Parts: sequence; structure tokens; C-alpha cells
Amino acid sequence: MQAPATLVGQSPSFLDAVERASLAAALNRPVLVIGERGTGKELIAERLHRLSPRWGGPLVTLNCAALPENLIDAELFGYESGAFTGATRARAGRFEDADGGTLFLDEIATLSAGAQERLLRVVEYGELTRLGSNRPISVDVRVVGATNEDLPALAHANRFRADLLDRLSFEVVTLPPLRARKEDIALLSNHFARRMAVELGWSGFPGFTPASTTALANYPWPGNVRELKNVVERSLYRWGDAEVPIGAIVFDAFDSPWRPTESLTTRTELPAAPAPAKIDPTTDVAATTDVLPAAPSLTVPDLRAAINKYEHDILTETMARNRHNQRATAAALALSYDQLRHALKRHGML
Repeated sequence: MQAPATLVGQSPSFLDAVERASLAAALNRPVLVIGERGTGKELIAERLHRLSPRWGGPLVTLNCAALPENLIDAELFGYESGAFTGATRARAGRFEDADGGTLFLDEIATLSAGAQERLLRVVEYGELTRLGSNRPISVDVRVVGATNEDLPALAHANRFRADLLDRLSFEVVTLPPLRARKEDIALLSNHFARRMAVELGWSGFPGFTPASTTALANYPWPGNVRELKNVVERSLYRWGDAEVPIGAIVFDAFDSPWRPTESLTTRTELPAAPAPAKIDPTTDVAATTDVLPAAPSLTVPDLRAAINKYEHDILTETMARNRHNQRATAAALALSYDQLRHALKRHGML
């Protein structure tokens, strides 16, 4: 049996949510997990199962939004042979699969009214009836539901059964979005980066430059932890140098001068992602100068060479502006004297 999923974070709001889930795990009651996409709802559901007396039983997951309305009943409750066209043999549903364990219903707010009614009966009485049958089947299943919707508001608008909500909401664990967990961004970034470094076969993780760390901290993360994981892993993969701190954060994988232009009928306004931070990993020269040479053209056949040339131009111009006084140049670029000397040596300027 696997250990409970690792949940990374130290912000008070996150730790409160994890503690609430841990306390509820021991009880044989339904739990609702509420949170935006990518906040870790499935990890909380796994924790509820692994820390419960049902840990030796199955943990069955179903995304309710992934199935059309006419199939959700058959998937949840099963069916008998001949129950509908194409039902050539009987099949158990997810509730029977989860007997003795936990059933995690993600996107539970998307269930149809009919499926909600049948779900209420299972939760209330522990009985279900397969489609095409009138014989009740007893099941022992703990239900954990998850959604990013406001279920009380849906119930008030008659879009979700109020009696089902009452039954499911014995405990509600609400996960904070990543933008409310600022102190966890660096922790999570380094956690995912170290794992990705192992996957890439690197001898270790060289770290992020200060400018990259700032870029990660200031991004709004609409996709929360899932988006952060993708961004960090993508940035390491594209950086490709195990010896140099990561100096370019790739927020938008689609960013390209050849990216197709959306039509006006399909355009969706999204918050603009910050431009990738292309910074020298040891000096952060590009991030600290006030007056910079013109950036290289977007058509760049060799990214590393373009970055090196850009930094060389910055050093050359700033040295000339300060009459080749190295200490004055270091101060102008917000570098230490040793950092400047290191950069000058690397570019053959000493």
C-alpha cells in the first residue's frame, strides 16, 4: 500500500485545510473538497482515503464532467444485460467497484438531476439499483466529492439538490488558491525542480536566479499548483544546463513569433503572462541595469549566443559610460565587484 500523497506547503491557510482533511479521514462520513482547478483536490481525496480505516480498500475516481449525461448513470450505478442498446452483458458501476473503500467524484456539480437523486439514495441508505434491474444492491462506500463551484449557491438556484448537499457536506475542506499561498511558491518551485532534475538525469538542481525567483513569485498562477509544476518542469527542460542556475522561466509554452492569430469569434481575453526572464544566471546583469541596449530580434537561431551577446553589449556600454571604472560599473549594474569581474572574465574583457 502506498503512503499518503505528499502535500507540499507551509502557509497557514494550506496547513489548516490539510489538518481538517486529516481529522475528517478517520470518520466514515462524506466530505466535500472545494477549490479552484489545480489546487490539489484529488490529493486531498487520496489523503482522506489513505488515513482512513478504509485504506486497505479501493480508491475509485470518476470525473463526472468527462461523461455525457446519458452515460453517467450507467458508469456510476452499473447496468444489466439489455438495459439499453449496446448493453450486451451486465457490468458493475463505480459504486460497486469502490465497495469497502472510497469513491472520489470530481466535478460533482455537473451531475444531472437524475444522477443526483440516485446518488442521494446510495449515500443515505447504502443501496443502489443497476440500470435495467429492480434488485437493490448493498454497497459500503465513502463518498468524497470535489468541485470548484459554489454548491450552496447552486442549491439556492435549484441547480443542485439541497438535500444531497446537506448529506454530502458533513465536512467541507476548502483549498486556498496558490496566489493566497505566496510563501509556498518558492518551496513548491524547488520541490518540482528537484524532481525534474532527477528525471532529466542531472547530477543536481542548480537553483533559480534571483530574477527567475521573483518572476515565479509575482505571477498570478490562474492554474494554481498544477500550472506551477508545468512551468517549472518546462523551464528546466528548455534551459538544458545542469550546471547553471535557471535564468529563463517559460510561462507560456505557446509563446512564439509564429503563433497563429486567433479569430475574433474565438478570442478569449486572458491575463498576459510575463515575458520569459532571460538573465545571466551568475550576475543577473540583464535584470539590474537601468539603460540597456536594444534587445535582440525575436528571430534568434541560437538563444544562448544571443543572451551572451546581449550581456556583452550591456557590459561594454556600461563600462564606457563609467570610463572603465570597474567599481563604478559594478555599482551601476547593482553587482558586487567580484560578480562584475567574473562576468568580464567570462566575456574576455579582462
